[in-house]
Amino acid sequence: MTDNTKKVGFIGLVSIVLGSMLGGGVFNLPSNMAQGAALGAVIIAWIITGFGMFFLAQTFKLLSDHRPDLSSGIYSYAAEGFGRYIGFNSAWGYWLSAAIGNVSFAVLMMEALGYFFPVFATGNNWQSVLGGSILIWGMNILVRRGVSNAAILNVISTFAKLVPLFLFVIVLLIVTKWDKLSFDFWGHEGIDLGDLPKQIRSTMLVTLWAFIGIEGAVVISGRAKNKKDVGKATFIGFMGAIIVYAAISIFSFGVLNQSELAKLPDPSTAYVMKAMVGDWGALILNLGVIISILGAWLAWTIMTSEVPSSAAKKGVFPAVLGKYNKHDSPVVALTITSIIMQLTLFFAFVEKNAFLAIISVSGSMILIPYVLSAMFLFKQAISNNNDSVFKGFLKSKAIIIGFFASVYGFWLIYAAGLKYVLLSSILYSLGILVYRKAWKESGKETPMFTNSEKIIAITLVLLGIASLVIMIMGALPVENYIHWFKHHKVGVGKI
Repeated sequence: MTDNTKKVGFIGLVSIVLGSMLGGGVFNLPSNMAQGAALGAVIIAWIITGFGMFFLAQTFKLLSDHRPDLSSGIYSYAAEGFGRYIGFNSAWGYWLSAAIGNVSFAVLMMEALGYFFPVFATGNNWQSVLGGSILIWGMNILVRRGVSNAAILNVISTFAKLVPLFLFVIVLLIVTKWDKLSFDFWGHEGIDLGDLPKQIRSTMLVTLWAFIGIEGAVVISGRAKNKKDVGKATFIGFMGAIIVYAAISIFSFGVLNQSELAKLPDPSTAYVMKAMVGDWGALILNLGVIISILGAWLAWTIMTSEVPSSAAKKGVFPAVLGKYNKHDSPVVALTITSIIMQLTLFFAFVEKNAFLAIISVSGSMILIPYVLSAMFLFKQAISNNNDSVFKGFLKSKAIIIGFFASVYGFWLIYAAGLKYVLLSSILYSLGILVYRKAWKESGKETPMFTNSEKIIAITLVLLGIASLVIMIMGALPVENYIHWFKHHKVGVGKI
């Protein structure tokens, strides 16, 4: 990857971050946020989320700026801080979570197209499976032609999705009745929404998943033309996303009241726009949903294939996953990722409840690398090693950011559902087979596990067996992942 023309520039990195965060769910924010909270609670929820994600964004910025040698992103941070096996689990969990979760793009894209083409109905017929399959392999072909070329397309799609969003925000600011914003600010009139803490908790289930994808530039940092652009792109993407999220969530209350917003169908921005300017506005926003899904899908396809290929180059994934084609695309990792998505799509069509159970478990796994990255920064910052890059004021800054990012990361896992993290041990246990294959390929020059890693591996296997029994017994509700499935990834229709 020495050819600079195959690298990703600053605009491309920003677009990866924004494109992966701004899925179709942003178009559902007005109704999703209003379903359990009044405006006051919505504002507080975004402030809390904003502070937490600020520390996480700063974590990625500090690590990418001051440890540019760790160019394999989330794998590198976990491995450098806590060993090869923990690094493997970080990459393994992220890969499976993203690959399986990406199927939601296919499922809901077909439902979105059903708005314009009734043949796709609600996205759960054989025509939808066929259409989703075509799109899965279409994304494969795009990325196969080169990540840098795909990143250019992602830039275009990101700008294309921002146009209807900015139009919506501008019209909101013009049409908003400012006195309406103060009506029932805390939700004590009409429908009983509960006390303020309860309202905030209800909105946090939406904001929880809103910033998944903030690590996008870090994931492909090895392809960045300038490593210093990675941190800048992460922070700019974060700021852009929170401004868009907050503006859409807050100012919609100036057009319709809480009870009206809560009852809107998906995508609710289209119906708010219709209330402001008429049917043509709703049409533009519905087209925006489709563009947004395609753009987010492309960004996540790039990220999902990059993780296993980067880990393979480090020797913790089988070497075959590290093969690239003439366009410098991780072709094997990309193909296997697409196969996983294809099989999951068929599974979703045949057995939807089991599909939701599986992605409920895998969904929580994407949060683990966030915590490990934050803990690595904190560990690096408190180290008294003379070779540490964090000294003086930078050391104090890194300690504060690493600490609060770690706390917020653990809170994300707790809020997502500890039972899902527990049940994810099934998938982590299966990963041991992949890790063993990579170890054998490396020549077995070092033990497969250190003593502490043996304990972790044995614990995962035992938990995996116990969790499998729990799954078979049917003691696995899936309500938390439905929030991700509907509100973050795509969110254009009802499950």
